[in-house]
Amino acid sequence: MPTIKLELLNRQDEVRTEEYSDSQTMHVHLIEREEEGFTHLACQRVEYAEGDKFRVTMEQPDSYIVVQMDETLNPSFIYVKGTTWEYEIPLAYKRAYPENAFAGSKHYVTARYATENEISQYRNLALNPHDQKHDSGAFPHAHANVETRNDPTFFARNAIDGVYANYSHGSYPYQSWGINQQPDAELTLDFGRKVQLDRLGLVLRGDFPHDSWWKEVTVAFSDGSEEQLHPAKIRSIQYFDISPRTVQWLVLKRLIKGDETPFPALTQIEAYGRNI
Repeated sequence: MPTIKLELLNRQDEVRTEEYSDSQTMHVHLIEREEEGFTHLACQRVEYAEGDKFRVTMEQPDSYIVVQMDETLNPSFIYVKGTTWEYEIPLAYKRAYPENAFAGSKHYVTARYATENEISQYRNLALNPHDQKHDSGAFPHAHANVETRNDPTFFARNAIDGVYANYSHGSYPYQSWGINQQPDAELTLDFGRKVQLDRLGLVLRGDFPHDSWWKEVTVAFSDGSEEQLHPAKIRSIQYFDISPRTVQWLVLKRLIKGDETPFPALTQIEAYGRNI
């Protein structure tokens, strides 16, 4: 099995170290590990600093891997185009994460290659709790032409993080994609490779009466086709069967509000299908 390497780096791209002493000796070791198929990092005396990041290195490009960069995050099944992927520890964006995420001095993170069964199974191909605001080369990745006040609790990535709480808005666990009342708001969900889709799911934010909702949503696909969805004003997930199609990305656009309340938002999008 090919090797996979995991490192903790500082702002200067240097591998961080962990120091500890016994009765006679001071020990210093690099926080990195490379193994076949599966690897992990374990620390007891390391606090994260602004600019720290994890780097995962694979032997070959176009790999499917499963990562968990913090105990408070669910593992993510992701596709990486290159041979490296970097996860910037989101200390500046903590309002959109559990308050104990990336905190303290004891940490355990993992990275492994996905199994053939995981790669081929029918699944929600939009889910990625480890998505980042910028394009890190890992997919799925969500980005948008507007995010309210550039506030992390309204980033596009929140719509694929697997958190479905939608009775309020703002800090975790009520983060969402907020459109800043922009009528031409669009969200792009990029899969990074060809996938086959046949079903979509939407969870609209339901902080009523603060929130509005979208009574019509147009979904444009990379193959040039479109679908019109007509959500209802409900808090539960709404599923929409679509004609099966092979695509690399989709865009939610032409979002038509259901009333004059100014704040519609999206808590989650799901996209069901298989990898090609």
